Amino acid sequence: MPSPLQTELAKIPSLDAPAEGYKELLQKIKTLTTPTALASDLILVANSILDGSANGVVFTRTALSYFIDHLKTWEGHFDLWVEVGQHVLSTINDNSSLSSSLLEQIAALRDLVASGYEGSEDYLDAAKMLALIPLDSSQRRVSDAAKAEIWIRIVRNYLEVDDSTSAEGYLNKLKGIMHKVENAELQLHFKLSAARIQDSTRQFLAAAQSYHDISFNTVVDETERLHTLAMAIKCAILAPAGPLRSRVLGRLYKDERSAGLEEYGILEKIFLDRLLASAEVEKFAKGLAPHQLATTSDGSTVLAKAVVEHNLLGASRLYNNIGFDALGHLLGLDGDKAEDTTAKMIEQGRLTGSIDQMDRIIYFEGGEASGEKASGRAEVAVGKEMRQWDNNVQGVAEEVERLADSLQSEFPEFVATQIAV
Repeated sequence: MPSPLQTELAKIPSLDAPAEGYKELLQKIKTLTTPTALASDLILVANSILDGSANGVVFTRTALSYFIDHLKTWEGHFDLWVEVGQHVLSTINDNSSLSSSLLEQIAALRDLVASGYEGSEDYLDAAKMLALIPLDSSQRRVSDAAKAEIWIRIVRNYLEVDDSTSAEGYLNKLKGIMHKVENAELQLHFKLSAARIQDSTRQFLAAAQSYHDISFNTVVDETERLHTLAMAIKCAILAPAGPLRSRVLGRLYKDERSAGLEEYGILEKIFLDRLLASAEVEKFAKGLAPHQLATTSDGSTVLAKAVVEHNLLGASRLYNNIGFDALGHLLGLDGDKAEDTTAKMIEQGRLTGSIDQMDRIIYFEGGEASGEKASGRAEVAVGKEMRQWDNNVQGVAEEVERLADSLQSEFPEFVATQIAV
């Protein structure tokens, strides 16, 4: 015996407007099915629509659009969206004539299935489903804003599973069209996604600047702006110590909103070049994301490396010179590791000084590091040394001239025959 739904479906082909018949059926389907049979009954309706494709492309497009609109009304039924949507997509894909004539409906179904995956926190499958939506087909015109919306969702879904490489690929696509997109919310999501990728790939200095800029965006509510400001502070602290980071820290420290954040205490100590205690560092680490606590190639964490470099800069403000072992004790490292860290920072232009490996002593120089790789000197220190060199050369030249004058006055005949004047 056929079910009530099957009975109603059997009547539709004989109607003058079968597409409208499906619309009316979907409007009353709750009275023809049960919660446990809902998915299978919706699939039954979809199969009936696609089996009736002999009625023409216009009928199939119209009826299937009614079906998709109805499926969207089951808000929160994420598993239903995925199960029914995937079945319909699979059926369409098996029919080449249907798949080429239902591009809009395919795009809508994939969008809905992706939303189902997102609702179920299956972000990887959501990203993959969104990536299948046809955006560059000659048969389907898609605006730049619509493309941006899809690509931003893909980026955000990949970031949820820490796949920054795939996310960056779609971010690069967005860079080519975002200048044409006027939607303020999409622009915000684009900038935030870029900051998150910089954060995930440990480009902490760039991420700090991006987060800080976003924290001034009035499209974001006040609570989220403060959260973004806190993220900027965390990234700035994790960035490699040096003059570039100092400038970013200065901007954050002078931001009046920072004083009300939990991270302000450690921000102040770092900006003022004060040494950090282990208890302060441990407290700060509790608020970091997993990727911000990841180990580097030398086995230390990003945070530990940042703290060592900061304390090294702090030590350079306190000491004119210090032995390898004494510096290592101060930094919590052995003497050789302390020397190696110092050498790298000098070579990268993030610290000014020199190393006497024979006596195992590090000499710090005054002034701010230039930030230029292989400089190892402050700009003021370089100027002082050049002036001293010029003065020495000038002194030697003057002494040679005085000697020549003395010889000329005392031994004129000797000078005339032996020295070309």
